[in-house]
Order: sequence, then C-alpha cells, then structure tokens
Amino acid sequence: MGETEQRPTAGSRLGAQENAGISTLEHGQKPPMTPPGKLVSIKIQMLDDTQETFDIPQRAPGKVLHDAVCNHLNLVEGDYFGLEFPDNKKMMVWLDLLKPVMKQIRRPKHVVVKFVVKFFPPDHAQLQEELTRYLFALQVKQDLAQGRLTCNDTSTALLISHIVQSEIGDFDETIDREHLAKNKYIPHQEALEDKIMEFHRNHMGQTPAESDFQLLEIARRLEMYGIRLHPAKDREGTKINLAVANTGILVFQGHTKINAFNWAKVRKLSFKRKRFLIKLRPDVNSSFQDTLEFLMASRDFCKSFWKICVEHHAFFRLFEEPKPKPKPVLFSRGSSFRFSGRTQKQVLDYVKEGGHKKVQFERKHSKIHSIRSLTAQPSEQHTEVPKESARAYGDDNDAVAVQSCRQGKELKASTEDTGQHKSPSLKKSPKEGRKVDGAVVSTVEEEEEPSKDRMQQNRPQSQQPSTAGSLTGSPHLSELSINSQGGPSVANMTLSPNLSPDAKQSSPLVSPLLNDPSCIRTDDEEEVKRKRFPTEKAYFIAKEAATTERTYLKDLEVITSWFQNAVSKEDCMPETLKNLIFSNFEPLHKFHTGFLKEIEQRLALWEGRSNAHIKGDYQRIGDVMLKNIQNMKQLTIHLRKHNEILMELENGIKNSRKLETFCRDFELQKVCYLPLNTFLLRPLHRLMHYKQIMERLCKHYPPSHTDFRDSRAALAEISEMVAQLHGNMIKMENFQKLHELKKDLMGMDNLVIPGREFIRLGSLSKLSGKGLQQRMFFLFNDILLYTSRGLTASNQFKVHGHLPLYGMTIEESEEEWGVPHCLTLRGQHQSIVVAASTRAEMDKWTEDIQMAIDLAEKSSGPAPELLASSPPDNKDPLSVSDCSSLPAGLISDQRPVSISYVCWYRMQSLSFYDILQSNENQLSGNLLRKFKNSNGWQKLWVVFTNFCMFFYKSHQDNHPLASLPLLGYSLTIPSESENIHKDYVFKLHFKSHVYYFRAESEYTFERWMEVIRSATSSASRTRALSHKEPHAY
Repeated sequence: MGETEQRPTAGSRLGAQENAGISTLEHGQKPPMTPPGKLVSIKIQMLDDTQETFDIPQRAPGKVLHDAVCNHLNLVEGDYFGLEFPDNKKMMVWLDLLKPVMKQIRRPKHVVVKFVVKFFPPDHAQLQEELTRYLFALQVKQDLAQGRLTCNDTSTALLISHIVQSEIGDFDETIDREHLAKNKYIPHQEALEDKIMEFHRNHMGQTPAESDFQLLEIARRLEMYGIRLHPAKDREGTKINLAVANTGILVFQGHTKINAFNWAKVRKLSFKRKRFLIKLRPDVNSSFQDTLEFLMASRDFCKSFWKICVEHHAFFRLFEEPKPKPKPVLFSRGSSFRFSGRTQKQVLDYVKEGGHKKVQFERKHSKIHSIRSLTAQPSEQHTEVPKESARAYGDDNDAVAVQSCRQGKELKASTEDTGQHKSPSLKKSPKEGRKVDGAVVSTVEEEEEPSKDRMQQNRPQSQQPSTAGSLTGSPHLSELSINSQGGPSVANMTLSPNLSPDAKQSSPLVSPLLNDPSCIRTDDEEEVKRKRFPTEKAYFIAKEAATTERTYLKDLEVITSWFQNAVSKEDCMPETLKNLIFSNFEPLHKFHTGFLKEIEQRLALWEGRSNAHIKGDYQRIGDVMLKNIQNMKQLTIHLRKHNEILMELENGIKNSRKLETFCRDFELQKVCYLPLNTFLLRPLHRLMHYKQIMERLCKHYPPSHTDFRDSRAALAEISEMVAQLHGNMIKMENFQKLHELKKDLMGMDNLVIPGREFIRLGSLSKLSGKGLQQRMFFLFNDILLYTSRGLTASNQFKVHGHLPLYGMTIEESEEEWGVPHCLTLRGQHQSIVVAASTRAEMDKWTEDIQMAIDLAEKSSGPAPELLASSPPDNKDPLSVSDCSSLPAGLISDQRPVSISYVCWYRMQSLSFYDILQSNENQLSGNLLRKFKNSNGWQKLWVVFTNFCMFFYKSHQDNHPLASLPLLGYSLTIPSESENIHKDYVFKLHFKSHVYYFRAESEYTFERWMEVIRSATSSASRTRALSHKEPHAY
C-alpha cells in the first residue's frame, strides 16, 4: 500500500489536524494532542494481508495509531474497525484508543497488530462507502478461511461465488477452475467447486462493488456473521460460548445459538474476578433470573469480554459518545473504562452530511478495476450514473447529480475520474470531469466557480445514456437529482447506496445550466433591465399567470405530444382508451396555447418601453382572464372525463402486462419528471391556480380600479368551476395516491379498494429486540402499515406488518421506554412502540392516528383479511433465489422513485392534506441562484411542484436538468454575517448544503417564500376529509 504525494488526508476531511488522521470526535472537540518525542514503529496487518509500518510518538495514545491507519486508507467510516494484538499472555485484545500504545504493546518489534472489523452493523446498507463494504467483504473472506463464519454448503458456495466474481469477473469455466485451484477460500474446497461455478455463472455483469454488496447481504443473515466466541461456563458448569453483537449478548453451545439477551432487556453488565454478570430488567413473562452469572477462564478474559460488551452497547445504542466520569478525590471503585469514539448514529449522520470526498482504490486480489461507485468506468460516448450515486432518491449524502441535456456545456470538474488505480489503500486521482454526451458531469464538493463556456456538438436525444439508479443497499438521498432518459425522474430524485448504491449526499451539485457563465448577469445589467419593467404588484401577478401557464402547457404536451407519440409506436393500448385520453386532452392543449399567447401579448404591451410606467388600457389583465375563463367553461365536459381517464388507464394497466411495462418505461423518460397520473390530473390542479391568481388580484385592486370589475367577475366564474369539480378532484387525488403507493409497496395485493383513504406516510423508528430500527409507516383510514426499504430492482418498501385501527389505542410512553418522542400503539392482537424524530412529528402522527382510529370506530371499513398476504414481522428468509434476483448492475427499466423515498431518507412525513396543498402551491419563474461561497448569481428557470424545485436552462426546455427535493430543508432569510447585500434573497439549507435564491421583486419573493414554506414544513394538523364523503370510485 504505497502513498501518493499531496493527498488530502481523511483527517482534514473531518476537520482534524493534518497529522491527526480521522477524527472520531464531535464537532467542536479537539483531537488528542500527539506527544512529541521519540518515534516507534508499529507493524499493521491489513485486511488484504499486506503489512504496513507506521511511526508514531512513543507516548501517543491508541487513537493516533488508529487514525493513522484510517488516514492511510482514506477510510471515512473507520469507526467500524479496530486494532487487535496479542498481549503478553497471547490473548487477542483490542487496542484501547485512550491509553498510550506503548503501555499496551510492550514489545512492538515482535508484535503485528491486525486491522480488522470490530463492529458489524445489522444491515450492510448502513455502510455508506464502497471502500468500507470492500473491507467488510475481505473480513468475511478471512472469517470463512479461518472457520469463524460457519454455514451450510449452499451458503458457503454462494458466498465464494461472489468473491470469485469480484476477483476475476464474469464466469469462464477454464479460468474459474484455474482460479479455484490456486486460491483456497475454505478448507476442503474441492468438494464445492462445481457448486461455486454454478452460482458464479449467474453473476454475469456484476461489478466488484455489487459482488461485495451481495456477499454482505448473504453473510449478514448467517448466525455466525461477525461473531467471536468467548469460552465460558454457566451456573451448572456446562461449557458454552458467549458472544456480543449489535443486538445484545448471545449464548452459543458449540456453533448453535441457544439464547440471546437484547440490549433493551439488559439493565447492567459487570464482572467480579472470573464471573461475568448480566442484570436483566424485570419481566413477569420471563423465566430468567434477575441476574445471570457466567464463569470465564480468568479475570483478564472476563474483563476483556466485558469491555467489548460496553463498546458494542455504546456504539449501537447511544446517540453520542459517553462522557468521562469525574475522577474520584480519594479512591476509585470499579473500572474507569469507557467507549471512545463516534457512535454508529454519529458516523451515519457525518457521512450523510457529506464532509468528505470520494477517492479511488484498487482491489488487491481483483483483476477488475474499481472506484468508489457501483459502475464501470465512463467512456466519452456513454456515462452511467454510478449505482451508488444514483442516489436514487441520497440521503441521503445529499449529493446533487446533474446532467447536460441540451447544448452539452462543459462544467468545471470536481469529481474524481477513474484515472489510474494506485495502491490497495486507495489513492486519489486527478480531478477530472466525466463526459456525458459532450458535457462534463460535475459533483461540486465545496464551491462552484463559473467555467469557460465550451460548446460541444449537439447530439440527438435518443443517444443520451440511461441513468437509472438502484437503491440496492443504500441509505441516503440526493439533493439535485439526475433526470435523463431512462433515469429516475418523478418528483423524484435519485438515490444512492449511500443512501444509495452512491451519488452521495456528500455535496451540493452543479448542473451544466448552473455553471454556465452565460447565465450570470452583472449587477449593472440587472439594474438596467429592472428599470425597463413595470413595478406595480398587478404586473407581477399577471406575470405569474404567464409563467405558470407556460409550465402548464409543457405539462399538457407530455400527454398530447410525448405520450401520444410513444403510444402510436407501440401496439399496447386499446383504441378506446387512446381515444378517451387524447380526445379530451387535445382540446385543452389547443385552448391553453391561445390563452398563453393572449397573456404574453398583454404583458408585452404592459412592459413596452414607451409605456412601461404609464397607466393605460394595457396595464391590466382581468379582462383577458375573464374572457378566457368564460370560454374555458365550454371545456368542462372534458375536465369531467379525467375521473374516467384515470380509472380506465389503471384498469388497462392491471389487465395488460404490456401496457404496464410501457407506462413504466415512459415514466423513465426525462420529459416525464412527475408520475404519469399526476400529468393526467394537471388540468384540475390548474383551475385552483387560476382561482388563487384572481383572488390575489381582487385583493390588491381597490373597488375603483378599472380592472377590478373584470377581475371580480373572472373570480366568480372560476370559483364556480372549482366548486363543481373540487370533490371529484379530491377523490381522484386519493385514487392516484393509492396507486402510487401500491407501486412503492411489496407484499400488498389489495391496497386500492373502495372506501380506503390515505391519511399520512412517513419515517418512524420502531422499537424491537434489535433496538430502534427505521421503518416507513403508511396510515390509512382503516389500517396502519409499517415497512422497511427493500432490496429490489423496483425500489419498493417491504411490508413487515400491519395493525387494524379498529379497537386500537395510542399513548405516549417516553418515560416507560426512555426513548424521546415515543408512542405505544396497542392493537387488538399486537402492540408496537415507535419513536418520531422530533416532538412536532410525534404530535402530527398522534393526531392523525387518533383521528383514523375514530373513523375506524364509526365505520366497519375494509376487512383486515384483505391484507393477509403481508408477511409477518421479523421473518425475512434467505434463499439462493432471493440473492440472485437482486440487480447485478444499473437497471434501465427501473420505475421512478416516489416521494415516499424522500420522506424515508430525510426522516419526514406527509399527510394527504399536505399533498392537496402542494397541488395548489405551484410556481414557475426565473430565479438567480448562488452557492455558499461563490460570487456569481446564475439565472435559472425554476418550477416548484410536488415538494421539489426543478431547474431548467430556460422555460423552453422540455425537461429539467436537475431537481432539489425540499422536504427537511429550512427556509430563512440570509443574516448580515453572510454578506449577501441583495434584495429579495432567501436561503435554503439542509445540514451542510446551502443555496441562495434571488427573486426579481417583492411580490415574487413573497410568493416563492410562501410556496417553498409549504414544502419544507408539513401541516401541523391533518385536515382529513369528512367520512361522510368517502373517496368512492
């Protein structure tokens, strides 16, 4: 493992001093000082069997050595790893990070310290870095060879087949046999070679990173995964083995687990000489004694195991590092040992915040190159978003992924290109951009500066590569997401196995449009332009009508042009359904094309140079609105058909696999940036926008104004239309949401049934034997579902269980369980304990669940048996087919990820009322955007809808180049210390990501603040519909 020069250290990425390596301390704390003095050499054996020598000061604590190793590897998630060595009694012990190394390793010249995995998380998807997963895979390989990881022959062969795939690539019988002959992964391997090759044959196209991921997916389900046995005896003298895991303390007889004591049940751990004591919480249903006693070989063995238990409990169960106990004045009693370092929660939070950069590394045993992504090296012609990066929705690391879709303008590159791969310890490569259709995709870690505009030759849209990401194994959410042909698009963002398989949440992104100098206007130019335009509020209200009409017309074209063209090329839709859809949308498109033209003509006269500041006949918009709204009433017959269109399309999809595949593929096109059904409901949403515009205009005008009479008449006309169609729209919105959730859920055969109403969805932590585990909850008027993020090609949530609401009670239980914002839900047959991320979230859930319970009590509702197909909780069997069916590469036909994933990764929730409000709070227009430390303001066309901001080069573009999901973001006004010194600026920030946006007037500034605030904070109370008006269909 060699070194490269001028390499930013991992310590510097975490804010530590250059020579301090990776800091495991919280922000604001200082790393331990490295004592000066004589240096000593310590030999470290890495997981790839190489040895490295590290020179450290003689009095340096263990943490300095640990950080030096992590720094050498550029390992961000070093807290999962530890250093172990044989003490003077030849017993393997862990290096204490707080004590001086030389007091622990007496003869360093004769000792080889091993760098190994210390903490095995319950789910390998929590490991954010590809390097970390690679090192875990090496640990599994090592444990197999040493006989620690025992399993049946089938599982063993499957594990080895993934190791072979990562080392030599795709199956070739001759090469496989030669490789297996030279490499012995387990004793007596010959008997399994045929089975290994049989499994290896199924892994075609799987990258080394994906092989690591699948290897860990299989290994984590094995009983001996991450287990180190410690010999002991029980009270009766029976020989047993003790072990500690993320869930608690385990008891084995041989290699068979016979008992487990979860951390939630353990009140105290202690040792007295050779006796290891576990004090349990009282439980009337348990037959265990209050205190369990085990006898170990010696006091040193006992104390060593006790220390490991203390560290595991702190790492997996605590939110932050425990504070040191005050030193006693006279004498001490008991051990002063404590866990030192970041807890798992702190590690996950740090990586999500994205305070690091990705670097390249080489796999020592692999013949295939790899970078920290789940994708192959990009070529000039085709570049795919890394599977990890396709943060198909990453946290997120909330990285913003973007792609040049039009002119192919080159960005300033700040992502690492594949380059040459250096040592196995991961060397950094020169910063180069990755070309996508003649443009460079850039992931900007800190600040973006405008680059020179280098125009490339335009390419046909059909040549643009697929950018579909996969969620396999990733935990976070990306900020600006890639929208390209074949990639996730919906209100959807891209996720990564960092929350992603990895466009990490790590950094804010720049899009081609965001880094183009032609987008930047000087203050002088802007001042001149501002003087040319009217300044009255009525003008900006009229301008909002024009900008939102442009977006609405583009949305209609998705159906009348793009969808219709695609349907005409495929024989998948019945003629009756075609006629129903397009015969009702084409008249709407034709009418609104003329409507937009009239509004733009009026605005052109309003803002003309000769009369820009003179009151006249053209300084109004009410007459144009009245005329067109009256004409629009003739289209009511088409608007009433939307109910039938939506239902017939869903019935067609249900009855035709070909139509279902076609619609799913169409949603993957970059022009379809929202779910297809949402476009079908756009005409109903637009009526509410007209109503809001006219309400603001009437509120602004005094009764004496010449435009007041027309504006009031237009408001009366549109209000009448909204009143007639509003009830139908709410039913269709619920119908559409149920079908969207049906696609998100795995294990639900009958989600969409008459009478079922959606109420709320969101992320909560569920208390189980393994501690608090994140679950996605879906609340309806008759049932509550809880799910986890599944490892499927379609990125679905796997249903773990359901609770009928009839007869349920809800109560706060923070004191009982010692968990903040905790609720106990008691059903007739099952009770669960959940915790929200904040008090406000808990109050929302409490209110909505209680309301749903009341509705269930008043109505019999759907029968619970309809959900009998849902698998019971905690049953997640593993079979060979389960593993081989997981995606082995980028999935080009993946369905766009829904808003549910944003809630999952941002720990947010949404109610049905929030969704209805978001349909009303839509906005379009130009904004100037600025990054935290950049100087230039960049002009963008921005569309706000579906809790997300979509960014375009101009309003003429057919599809967005980037998007920013806003759930969880904070909306504020910049403070004086931020030195913005501009009017009409608002600030969006989420953890380390900060964006400034600048509006053109006070009115537009207030409107953007209003609509964005509706997305960044969920409604405080669920405005449920009266049960007297069920969403029947």
